[in-house]
Amino acid sequence: MKCHLCNDKGCYREGKVCQESPQLDNLPEEELKMLKTASEIEKEFYCQMTRLEEIIEFAKRMNYKRIGIAFCIGLFNEAKIVADIFTKKGFEVFSAICKIGSVDKETLDLPKLKEGKEAVCNPIGQAEALNRKKTDLNIVIGLCVGHDILFQKHSNAPSTVLIVKDRVLAHNPAGAIYTPYHLRRITGE
Repeated sequence: MKCHLCNDKGCYREGKVCQESPQLDNLPEEELKMLKTASEIEKEFYCQMTRLEEIIEFAKRMNYKRIGIAFCIGLFNEAKIVADIFTKKGFEVFSAICKIGSVDKETLDLPKLKEGKEAVCNPIGQAEALNRKKTDLNIVIGLCVGHDILFQKHSNAPSTVLIVKDRVLAHNPAGAIYTPYHLRRITGE
């Protein structure tokens, strides 16, 4: 499947099926509810809500009560603000910082940024900590590439990303494809 090469895009309006794909007619009830809720929010608030507002609205409509936040220590302030907002909206909020229960990188023979002790991030520990709190939805804030993947793999609750870490582009990774300088550097053209 190479949808990125398609010029027809018949699936967009017509529902044209050009390749085999998973069918949506036998979804488990919870997944169907997620799909319906997402569609309702899109219909009612298209281009009117920020992603943060959409996550809040989605959590309310899904009747989620316990929100988990898995965050990077480098985005501590942002995580605190998001936790405060969800708390004010009536949710019970739990959070797990990236260095939770970590060990020195040397213990695992991992490369370090500098000499001396340096704690490794523990995305599996973050997921397990939030799993123990039985969160209904987890929000990822700025986990490193790879760490975010491990977190989502080990999270029992569904998860969404609010902030993607990009230290060069102020956490706006899409800027790399919108900025000719970065795009030329990345592609080597």
